[in-house]
Order: sequence, then C-alpha cells, then structure tokens
Amino acid sequence: MIKNLFTENALTVLHDRYLWRKSKRNVETPEEMLKRVAKHVAGPSKQLEKRFLLALSELAFLPNSPTLMNAGKKQAQLAACFVLPLADDLTEIMNTLKSTALIHQSGGGTGFSFSSLRPEKSQVQSSNGVAAGPLGFLSLFNELTQTIKQGGLRRGANMGVLSVEHPDIEAFIHCKTDISKITNFNISVAVTNKFINAVKNDSSWNLIDPHTRKKVKTVSASKLFQDICEAAWLTGEPGLIFIDEINKNNPTPKKGIMEATNPCGEQPLLPYEACNLGSINLNVIYQKNNSDSINWSKLSELTETGVLFLDRVIDTCTYPVPEIHDLCHANRKIGLGVMGFADLLLKLNIAYGSPESYVVGEKIMEFIRTQAVLVSQQLAKKHGAFDGFSQSLWNKRGLKPLRNATLTTIAPTGTISLLCNASAGIEPIFSYAYERHVLDKKILREVHPYAEAVLKERGLYNESLLKIMSQEGTFKDASIPDDIKNIFVTTRDLTATQHVEMQARFQKHSDSGVSKTINLSNKASVQDVQVAFMLAAKLKCKGITIYRDGTRPDQVLQLKNCPDCTRI
Repeated sequence: MIKNLFTENALTVLHDRYLWRKSKRNVETPEEMLKRVAKHVAGPSKQLEKRFLLALSELAFLPNSPTLMNAGKKQAQLAACFVLPLADDLTEIMNTLKSTALIHQSGGGTGFSFSSLRPEKSQVQSSNGVAAGPLGFLSLFNELTQTIKQGGLRRGANMGVLSVEHPDIEAFIHCKTDISKITNFNISVAVTNKFINAVKNDSSWNLIDPHTRKKVKTVSASKLFQDICEAAWLTGEPGLIFIDEINKNNPTPKKGIMEATNPCGEQPLLPYEACNLGSINLNVIYQKNNSDSINWSKLSELTETGVLFLDRVIDTCTYPVPEIHDLCHANRKIGLGVMGFADLLLKLNIAYGSPESYVVGEKIMEFIRTQAVLVSQQLAKKHGAFDGFSQSLWNKRGLKPLRNATLTTIAPTGTISLLCNASAGIEPIFSYAYERHVLDKKILREVHPYAEAVLKERGLYNESLLKIMSQEGTFKDASIPDDIKNIFVTTRDLTATQHVEMQARFQKHSDSGVSKTINLSNKASVQDVQVAFMLAAKLKCKGITIYRDGTRPDQVLQLKNCPDCTRI
C-alpha cells in the first residue's frame, strides 16, 4: 500500500538515503520506515502512533530528514537545525568544533556567527601572535565538514554569518567568489536597520573591531552594499539576514540574542539551540468540485498532528551535546511549515505571483499559525509551558501559556517534497520538466504530474511540448491556449518583486524565518538583486537569498540544454 504512494524517483531516494541498511543492503521497506518513525516519536501512546502513521502514510505530513533517517536508533538524533557559539577564545572554538563534528555525524546542520572573532592579523597578546580571523576559522570548519559529510547521507551543511560592521566583512563577501572553495558553507551578512538606512542615504559606514570596539576603517555603505549584491549576482552568495528584525521577534530575549541561523536561513536560533521541522503537504487539502476548494477542516487536523508530532520529537531526540539538550527542553522550539503550495495554486487555477496568490498564501499560513497556537496552549495546560514563558514575547503580547517558544517555520523541504511528489516549500514551480541532481550524482528526470494530467486531458501533451518544458522552463513561447499559459507559470516567469512579496506574506505568520530562494533568470542584472534585497528589508523579511539560474555547475534543479543559461 505504501509503496504505491511513492513515485519511482522517490523510491530511488528512499533506497539511497532513508531506508535502513545492513552490509550496504536495505533491510526495511518504505512502509516499515514510516511505521518506525511513528512508533519512535509516539512513544508508549498507541493512539498517537496510529495518528502519526496515518498522516505519514498519506504523505500529508513529513518531518525533517534526520527524523526519517534516525528515529528508532539507540542514538536517535532527530533535529535538523542547530546553532553553536563561537567566542573569541581558542579553547571554546575547539569545543565548538567538536560539537559540530558530533552534529554532522548525526545528520544535522549547523549555523555560526563569526562576528565576535577579532579581525585577521590582529594582535593576540596571550600567544604574542596574530589572529586567524573569521575566514581562517571558517575554512577550518569547512574542512571538518568535508571530512564528516554528515554520515554520507546528507550534504555537509553550515551557515556562516558575519556582521556588516566587522572589519573583515569585505573579504567575507568575496570568500565564495571561487566556488571551488568553502563548499560546505552558505554565507550571509548580518545587516542592521542602521546599515540599510546608511545605504539609502549614501552615508559612510564604520567597521568596528569586536574585541576592542574601536573603529578600524570607514567605508561607503553604498559601495559595501554594491559589493554584496555583485557577489550574490555572481554566485548566489552571500545572502542577507536582517538581524534587527530577527531579534525584535526573538521569543525569549531574556535568554540571549540571536546572531545566526541554520544552513538554509529559515531558523534563527540562540547558541546551543536546535529545532526540529516538519511540513504539511498542501496537495492533500485541495477538494475538487466543492464550494470551498480548500479543506480547512483537514488543514486544522494536520496542523494539530504536526504540532503534536514535533513536540514529541523534542522528548524522543538524543541530542549530541548536553547544553543543546537542556536548551531544547527549556524552549521547546518547533517549526511547522508547508510544501506543495505552488501545486495547490495550480489546482485552484491561480497564477503564482498574482495578487490572489498572495492572499491565499497569507490566509493559509495565518490559519496554520492560529491553530498551532491553540494546540500548543492545550499542551501547556497538560504538560506545562516552556521555561521562561512569563518573560517571553508571547506573554508580553497577552497570549495564554504555550508549550513551545516557536511554532511555525517555512523550510525548503527539498528532499521530503520529492518524497511527497510535491512542489518544494512555498517555491514556485521550477519547470514542468527538469533534471534533479541528487547527492550521489544521480540524475532524476521529472515531469510535473498535474501539468502532465491537464495537458493530456486537453490533448496537448506531446514530445515537442515536453522538449520546450525541459529546455526553456516556461510555456511563455509555447503554442498552447492562454488559459493554461497564464496559470502554469514557472519561476522564470516571475520578477524578483513577486518572489519577495510571496516570502513576506508567509513571514507575517512564521514565528521563525522563511526559506525562499529568489530565483532570477541568468540574464538578471545586479540592480535586480539590489531591488530584491531592499524590498525584503522594507517588507520585514528575516532574511533573503537570491540565485541567478545557471551560475553554479552543481545546481540541484537544471533545465536540459537551456538556450539562455550560461553553464560554467
């Protein structure tokens, strides 16, 4: 029964990465994997086990990959997102290096702020030497990840963050211009409202030594911003995190400030904090031939299931570091999000990027967040609120006690959306036919199932149209009726502004952040990047990542022989 739910491509990935192995051979079926996960997370509750298995078996909800991979193991590390501290002290840095190795070995990803490290070549009085600086230690952590490679099951993943006022920021901006280096890190610049205003006013900008707090250099804010945009245009990095907006919404400010996020940027966390994520497949809430095409009752049920599941993960997870265990149990952060949003829009006959699509996205996320709060409040009544609720942002806003310090997050859902045959996160459709390059260099060719069904129903599906889809990634110049062309948009049909607008709508009801790549065509300009970055700041996003198609040879989703995409 379960096997028939999964596509051939999904089964390929399941066998390669998720199903347990012994002597390099799979020793469980997809059905046994889902039963394993439901049983482990539910613990002694048969009622919860049954509920969890139903949602998993319907592919209506899936947790993050480490939960699927590790549930049932003696050392069951189930969380995906971690942030570790980096103090300006060699002993503490080495302790963090050790923690990083343990997390990566278990399949987790890590984020760090390098902002407290003194600049390269600064005097180190204790050793009478000079400091390696943020980039020196960034390279060290990168090499460690290369060695560990997350147990061989997931790509080694890190986020490196540096404050926009750090003296080494100019070198940091360009540290990935050579894409063959620092391959196990995403990088982001932590920008402040003060910096954004300085850019707008074309003011000067001081770079400050974090160790001495003295000014080291004064630069043009506009020039520094231009450098960031040019680097992002060239390789997709760095991204930006809007650190003031993140800390304005920090639910537990008394426990510290946030300086970094997980590798994909959607989960700002305190040092030694982790979060487990899960996503509702919005395909399952569509109801055809109904007065309301969205099954809100089903969405409410799945939201409750998701919160119950993710809250249980906190207690059934084996954390690799004692400090992480303690903070996770204190704050009990979870991140419930969605996948299949672009699929749902297609079925609703709504074009992604249209005003109506923004309204639908915001309405769905507001509904999920409202329902999640109610479930967390019920859990708090039964088991107690998270530690420090009385001093939290939630209490300040007048809410009743909650079990969880955060509830909603929009994750990228790259692999779990493939398992569900759903569009990723809240991303638009990349193309209705494309190649997916996965971890072990396999190439999976995919055709969007709903598009295929509609085109066949209308008598339009043929090899010629399939070639257009796989090569051009858009129906813009295809000889098909306008009613299909206008609805079946892809990421290449959208402007940067449309991408950012959608991200901002979901951000309004996401306690943490939103993973959303602002995909640009290969012909996009640096100015397009500037517009996207400034709009994201204006609309109060917590971060932003842009990617110009074809700027990396290891691009996960690729068109076949795309005529206007430069391949490196």
